[in-house]
Amino acid sequence: MNYYNQIKEQLINNEIYKKVKDYSKNRSDLKTYYNVGKLLIEAQGGEERARYGDNLIKEYSEKLTKEIGKKFTPTLLRNIRQFYLIFQKYPTVSDKLSWSHYVEILSINNKNEINYYVNISIKLNLSVRELRYKIKNKEYERLDNDTKEKLFTIEENKVSDLIKNPILIKNSYNYTKITEKVLKQLILEDMDNFLTELGEGFCYIKNEYKIKLGDRYNYIDLLLYNIKYNCYVAVELKVTELKKEHIGQIKMYMNYIDKNIKNIHQDRTIGIIIVKKDNEFIMEYCSDERIFETSFILN
Repeated sequence: MNYYNQIKEQLINNEIYKKVKDYSKNRSDLKTYYNVGKLLIEAQGGEERARYGDNLIKEYSEKLTKEIGKKFTPTLLRNIRQFYLIFQKYPTVSDKLSWSHYVEILSINNKNEINYYVNISIKLNLSVRELRYKIKNKEYERLDNDTKEKLFTIEENKVSDLIKNPILIKNSYNYTKITEKVLKQLILEDMDNFLTELGEGFCYIKNEYKIKLGDRYNYIDLLLYNIKYNCYVAVELKVTELKKEHIGQIKMYMNYIDKNIKNIHQDRTIGIIIVKKDNEFIMEYCSDERIFETSFILN
């Protein structure tokens, strides 16, 4: 069997198809690359030999580039081969993601982790850049084990489940001394990232949110809302270790919001305290079943 001619034919047909059927060129790319990946494996004598042999890849790269007129680099052909190796056991390859999305995933070996990034990319309509950021910052690895189990069952996630551990906050100015004011500034300057790290559905309302308790005004560091779980979220920032008065303070804020701000159709308020513990920041959620925690680091 002449594997090279078959590979060449597949790639030429794909280039022609993309010019004629531009609206479905992504589907054509994925199907063609999957088939070419399979042929490359067979041409190299099976999966085990294909993982280590690159001589044939280099030979085909030079010939394809010369004969088709498009640069089929060794890197591209290796990616095509890896694409088949990873996704050959999957029922389908979703054409909702581009080839560039799949290239970002090819270095991952864990099947569940691959599923996570494929599914979240489709669900959140992630750009390639956004997907790359999540993989680089090891988002899947920072989910707890219970959450990872829920991702592949019919069990519904809770508000706490998709919070990463640790949560990453960009230290844009490389501060060495972190005060509450500095921590808040870093969060506010990169609010999109902070909300993403918290999980799904979090929205920013206001910082230094003013409320009146008795005859005194108090200020909630950050007031958020979670549209998925239909509840307010009060966030307090502390750069000391967790103290009892911190919990008392956040509970007062939560009770105030429940009595004076939320309506009867909204769920009870969640409270978050960010504190310092063992030279790390941890996140504590306070209020019976709404108490969870995760580490918090600056990067």
